[in-house]
Amino acid sequence: MSPDDHYQDLKRLIAAVGGKARRITVMMPFLYESRQHRRSSRESLDCALALQELTQMGVESIITFDAHDPRVQNAIPLKSFETVQPTYQFIKALLKNVPDIRIDAQNLMVISPDEGALGRAVYYANVLGIDVGMFYKRRDYSKIVDGRNPIIAHEFLGADLEGKDVIIIDDMISSGESMIDVATELKRRKANRIFVAATFGLFTNGMDRFDEAVEQGLIYRVMTTNLVYQPQELLSRDYYISVDMSKYVALLIDTLNHDQSISDLLNPTERIQNILVKYGQR
Repeated sequence: MSPDDHYQDLKRLIAAVGGKARRITVMMPFLYESRQHRRSSRESLDCALALQELTQMGVESIITFDAHDPRVQNAIPLKSFETVQPTYQFIKALLKNVPDIRIDAQNLMVISPDEGALGRAVYYANVLGIDVGMFYKRRDYSKIVDGRNPIIAHEFLGADLEGKDVIIIDDMISSGESMIDVATELKRRKANRIFVAATFGLFTNGMDRFDEAVEQGLIYRVMTTNLVYQPQELLSRDYYISVDMSKYVALLIDTLNHDQSISDLLNPTERIQNILVKYGQR
């Protein structure tokens, strides 16, 4: 189904409730049209319009995961909007599946592939006590190819990478081209193993490019959550790590259902420190 079909079905469900519910909370792991969140010229603000439409239909609060830009909640300033980060689950999956990883400033670095993902990367770096680096895209603004300005080069800002394992953090992988470009640049700077971590793995152009990147030694592991549909083609790859979010989502739903606060669940810092101790990383 397309995102529009899913969204239409969501509205049908709310309409079927017909004002009988005590409270309606929408948990939408992948926020509808989340990349259509700000206007720079003549374009629609689909995400903001959807949030307003849902609240007008009686939705009290909206919970999503890793919104592309959390500022879209300004469209519904009087309603509850939570964007949950799966930081703890990524760190847990990494420690569980890569037993020889060393989480310290000498052996590991976190990289933001662009300016938009820098906030995420800084959070990881702070809770893990490691360095952060960032790429920014130098574009050719004199021409437009496929609706956007083509990227000329990826420029790097950060400390020396030589011999360090690297985690590239982003909110989503669509085709994966920019992730592979960044991994190529990191290898040029003599990075050791490269882990790609993104909340939503869409893989719109299939897995072939990633297969090649792994064969060439560019990428060591790819991690995405099960918050979106995962085809068997993806799950069968030996370099792929599925980050399971089902227990956490169930815990959020259960806590809300008992009219309790989810504040503690939204801040994973203490749980991250505990799991680092459990795996002997502190």
